[in-house]
Amino acid sequence: MRASATLGEISGRLGGELIGDASTGIDAVGPLDSATPSTIAFLANPLYEKQLAASQAGCVIVAPAFREAAAIRGAAIVTPDPYLYFARLTQWWAERTRPAPLPGIHPTALVDPGAEVAADASIGAFAVIEAGAAIGAGVTIGAHAFVGRDCVLGAGTRLGPRVTVMFETTLGERCFVQCGAVLGGDGFGFAPTAGRWEKIEQLGRVRLGDDVEIGANSCIDRGATGDTVIGDGVKIDNLVQIGHNVRIGAHTAIAGCVGVAGSTTIGAHCMLGGGVGISGHISIADHVVVTAATQVTRSIAKAGVYSGLFPFDDNASWEKNAATLRNLHALRERVRALEKKQS
Repeated sequence: MRASATLGEISGRLGGELIGDASTGIDAVGPLDSATPSTIAFLANPLYEKQLAASQAGCVIVAPAFREAAAIRGAAIVTPDPYLYFARLTQWWAERTRPAPLPGIHPTALVDPGAEVAADASIGAFAVIEAGAAIGAGVTIGAHAFVGRDCVLGAGTRLGPRVTVMFETTLGERCFVQCGAVLGGDGFGFAPTAGRWEKIEQLGRVRLGDDVEIGANSCIDRGATGDTVIGDGVKIDNLVQIGHNVRIGAHTAIAGCVGVAGSTTIGAHCMLGGGVGISGHISIADHVVVTAATQVTRSIAKAGVYSGLFPFDDNASWEKNAATLRNLHALRERVRALEKKQS
């Protein structure tokens, strides 16, 4: 469905200072460089300022610093945080354009009589809900999804098609789990014995707080004995692996292809860039940013930005080189002191 709105309707709903004709019609939200006269775009990153004057957008959302430049170009909405404004605009636009799921259970879905399903929940085709599961108000479960026994899905939570939620997993309210994700699969636990591996049964659970989002084909393993816990508001991208007994603090964001090994604790309000690897049994403080492809092999006790990628080698050589690199600054100061002494 294609929606349309006037600039007056948009600013009336979301606020901001409107510069231009309130009756101007908008039928799309898009980027500056390819916008048409019926598109609303935004400028949040100064790197794209050059695109502002040439953009054909019917309206541009800008910060106060770009008010004059935007007004010369044409219609604008001025707001302290254009990116946040854009986010809320997309939410409002989606509400108006995406058809709401219809309450009820599809005839092909298999729902155990021992499951509790709210009357206004939407259960898609060929979904399976096992005994003891509790499906809250307004929950949406996509086609071919699986919800195991004794799982709890809080009000307003959405599962995309083919999502698997294994037994005793708990999701809070308003969570969104995208297609193909697996929550509550067995953690990777094996004991070596006589040249083979003995499986360690994973006896814990997975617990998600409220407003958690899990990307497509990501996996969150159940705990070995305790639980794997994902805090309120955590956002996890596609193809992320969270090992058993990991704990992630509230409002942390994790980009694609990150791997977090078992029994690691990650603080609140952290950001992990794409491809980051986190070793097991370590802890990361609150407000830590780890840049893309960094390998974190020891605990981080202090908030800040961390980076590092070191070429692989045989382990003994790698450890020697890593130790030398860590002391490089001190070695440099010693060399400088010797040079001064000799001069």
